[in-house]
Amino acid sequence: MFETFTPALLELFGRSLWETLVMVGISGLLGGLLGIPLGVYLRLSDRGGVLRNAAANRIVGGVVNAVRSTPFIILLVAIIPLTRLLAGSSIGTAAAVVPLTAAAAPFIARLVEASLREVDAGLIEAAQAMGATTSQIVFKVLLPEALPGIVAGLTITLVSLTGYSAMAGAIGGGGLGDLGIRYGYQRFLPEVMLAVVVVLIAFVQAVQSAGDWAVRRLTRK
Repeated sequence: MFETFTPALLELFGRSLWETLVMVGISGLLGGLLGIPLGVYLRLSDRGGVLRNAAANRIVGGVVNAVRSTPFIILLVAIIPLTRLLAGSSIGTAAAVVPLTAAAAPFIARLVEASLREVDAGLIEAAQAMGATTSQIVFKVLLPEALPGIVAGLTITLVSLTGYSAMAGAIGGGGLGDLGIRYGYQRFLPEVMLAVVVVLIAFVQAVQSAGDWAVRRLTRK
């Protein structure tokens, strides 16, 4: 078994792990930058929100639900023209970031919206009574109060993106998924596939543990 892991394969394994980290990290960051404001708007424009707008909320929510409910493998193929436009190619690690971000943003938006719904309405009413603006309500009341839930949602998203990145690797996205398919499956090396699975499990465990620790720290505050 150990003879399989030649220096060249170990080097490839390290490069594939780095590609997975890049895909998950960048798409998680971009997904958060898009998804958090989107989630805030969905909450503000919803019933009981300070910017209530039923029509806009329905439209934005419909788009979010449409993207979120699309299986990732279909989304991956459906937005290939956009991927080529933004990344210059439809294969490779950089290209995989585009569909991963597209999958992450609406997922984060709904998790953020759900966290904001848990904020005590009395706090918002008190802020409005003191003349707080919408931006002050968002940045001084809603986001600080919902921060532990938002961090927990981001952790869940990163874990999901890890699985999505492996799926992206199966069609040329690089990373551990690509390594597992090309060597573990196509070249009949089950020990490589097992190693890929073990590393992915360890990575997900590390992400989840870090997220849980951050949530505990924020909750105590």
